[in-house]
Amino acid sequence: MTQHRANRRSMTRRLILWLTGATTAFWLIAAGLGLSVMQEEFGEIFDGSLQETAERLVPLVLDDLRRREESASPRHIESESDEPGEEYLVYQVRGADGQILIRSHDAPAAPFDVPLKPGFSTSETYRFYTAKAPDGTIFVQVADAMANRDEAVTEGAMALFLPVLVLIPVSISLIWLIVRRALAPVDDLRRAIEEKDGGNMAPVPSRMLPRELQPIARSVNHLLTRLQAAFDAEREFTANSAHELRTPIAGALAQTQMLIAELDGPKRRRAQQVEASLTNLGHTAEKLLQLARAEAGIGAGSTNVDLARVLELVLTDFQRGDQAPSRLRFERQEGARLEGSYSEDAFAIVLRNLIENALLHGRAEEPVDIRLETGGVVRIVNGAAPLPPGELETIRKRFGRGNTGSPGSGLGLSIAERLLQQMNVRFDILSPATGRKDGFEVVMRFGELAA
Repeated sequence: MTQHRANRRSMTRRLILWLTGATTAFWLIAAGLGLSVMQEEFGEIFDGSLQETAERLVPLVLDDLRRREESASPRHIESESDEPGEEYLVYQVRGADGQILIRSHDAPAAPFDVPLKPGFSTSETYRFYTAKAPDGTIFVQVADAMANRDEAVTEGAMALFLPVLVLIPVSISLIWLIVRRALAPVDDLRRAIEEKDGGNMAPVPSRMLPRELQPIARSVNHLLTRLQAAFDAEREFTANSAHELRTPIAGALAQTQMLIAELDGPKRRRAQQVEASLTNLGHTAEKLLQLARAEAGIGAGSTNVDLARVLELVLTDFQRGDQAPSRLRFERQEGARLEGSYSEDAFAIVLRNLIENALLHGRAEEPVDIRLETGGVVRIVNGAAPLPPGELETIRKRFGRGNTGSPGSGLGLSIAERLLQQMNVRFDILSPATGRKDGFEVVMRFGELAA
C-alpha cells in the first residue's frame, strides 16, 4: 500500500520539494561557509586592534610614569568625564614583578591571570595582548572580552541566515510557478489522453507540445488510429451480422410456427422447442444491433427534447404487448419533468432494456414500479431476492447474467449503462431496493432539470 501511494505522488510536487530542498541546502552551506570565514576575519581584525592598542599605549604609559610621582596603589588614567562608562578594551600596566602600576577604569583590580610575556594569550573570558617596554621593566596588557567577539559573530550570523529564511518561501513560490509552467504541456497531454474512450478517438493535439513530448503524442495518436479501426470493424461486423440474421431468423421462425400447426404429439413439442430457440436467437440479434448502435455513440443529443413523453410512449407500447402488461405501474410526481439535450432513440432503448429485465427477472407475482420524480430522477423497481455480494458487478459486465434461470443474453444492463454514459446521466443499481429488504432497483439521475 505504501509503495502504491508513493507511485501515485505528483511529479510536480516531487520536483518542487527536491528543488526547494537542494536550493535551501546550498544556501545554508554557503551561509555556513560565509560565517566561518567571517569568524576568522573578525578574529584577525580584533587581534589586530588589540595589538595596535597595546603597542600605542607603551610610549604613552612610559611618558606618564616619568611625569608622575610613584604611588603606593595602582592608578588609572583619568578620563575627561567623571561618569564611568563601559570600556570596549581594558588594560593593565604592570611592572616586572607583576604589580599593577596603572589600569583602565573597567579593568579588574587584580592582575590578569596571564604571564608577562609579549604576544597573544587567551582565557575563558578575555583575549589578551602583552606589549613590553624597550627596557623590559614595564608590561602593558590589553584585554578584549570574548563576549564582544561572540556578539559580533552572532550578529553576523543573523545577517547571513535571516535573509535565507525569507528567501526560502519566496523560492518555493518561484519554483512552484516555474515548475507548473514548465510541466503545463505534460498536464495538457495527460488530460487529452484521459478524455479518450470508445466514443472519443480524436487525435491528441501535438503541434503545440514541446519537442520532448511530441513522440509520445505521435505514439498515442497512432494507437488511437489502430483502436478506432478495430472498433469500427467490430461495430460494423456486429451491426451487419445482427441485421443480416434478422431476416433468416424471422423466416425460420415463421416456417417453424407453420410446422407446429401441422404437427401433434412429441413432434409438436420438439417443434415448439425449436420455436423458443429461434425466438431467443432473434432476441439476441436485436440486442447485438442495439449494442452496435450504443458503441456508435448515439446517446449524444443536440436538441432539447421531452423524455417524459418518450417514457410514456414506451410504457404504452409495453402495455399493449403480451409481456405481462398488468404488472407495470407508472407514477409521476406532480411537477416532475424530464427535459434536456438528449437522444430520444437512445433513451427509448435504455427504457426497453431496463423494463424487459425487470419483467423477466422480477417475481412474476409482484408489480414493476416505474417512477418519474422531480429533479430528473427515474426509478424502476421490481421484486427479487437481494443479490449476493459480488454479483452486482457481474451483471453490469457485458454478457454477465448472474445466478438466474430466466432466459436472456446478459446485454441489457451493459447497453443501458453505455448509452447513459454517453448522455452524461448517473446510473445506479441497488439491491435491495430503497426502503425495502429485498427487490432490485435501477436509478437514472438526469441532474438539475426544469421543475
